[in-house]
Amino acid sequence: MKPSHVLCLLLALGACGRAANIGQVPELTSPRQTEEFMAMTNPPLEIPVVSGRPESAASLWAGTHSSLISDRRASVRGDILTVVIQIDDRAEISNSSGRSRSAREDLSIPQMMGLPQRLADKLPEGASFDELAEASSSSTFKGSGNISRRDKLTLRVAATVIDTLPNGTLHIQGTQEVRVNFELRELTVSGFVRPSDIDRSNEIAYDRIAGARISYGGRGQITDVQQPRLGQQIADIILPY
Repeated sequence: MKPSHVLCLLLALGACGRAANIGQVPELTSPRQTEEFMAMTNPPLEIPVVSGRPESAASLWAGTHSSLISDRRASVRGDILTVVIQIDDRAEISNSSGRSRSAREDLSIPQMMGLPQRLADKLPEGASFDELAEASSSSTFKGSGNISRRDKLTLRVAATVIDTLPNGTLHIQGTQEVRVNFELRELTVSGFVRPSDIDRSNEIAYDRIAGARISYGGRGQITDVQQPRLGQQIADIILPY
């Protein structure tokens, strides 16, 4: 098969994939297919076992999560905590550089055992050993650059403890999907946290998450329109200009 045929086939397959989504809303991911659900069900969460006596159910000293004096912060696989994302970053970089150089060289032989005078008559008209060679050069360089960027994001998302490392650090992961009309917004967060960094409200700030991976994007009609077509992306890679 010729390379041109392969390219046409790939373009056709890409078009078919887009055509299948015409008039269809983006599908939500099933919560039961996520790693968070697996962490909650394997092993299962601890189910409080209360004896049949009424006074046992009302005891403040019960060793379960329902106890009024128990620590409700996430600590084991399957527990849920809230991640507070408040990103307000601003970066401004400005630099300039300049360079200037000049050089000049002169060469003349007015006296050299009388040879210049004897040879002067044999030189072409206007030529002289008094100004045998003269050279000069100069160069100037100037550059400047400026970068200004600001990122602002405020979100809250529930995350699940999916693993506990040998040193007690918790590996958390959270996902959230919101569909409005034909556009689906996806938020994912993952990373490693220390149990001591989780506050008493069972919340943790994003800047206390080691190896944090935060993604906020989407898919749908608006996102599809904002992306360049497949042929344009290929042309941007292949074309040298």
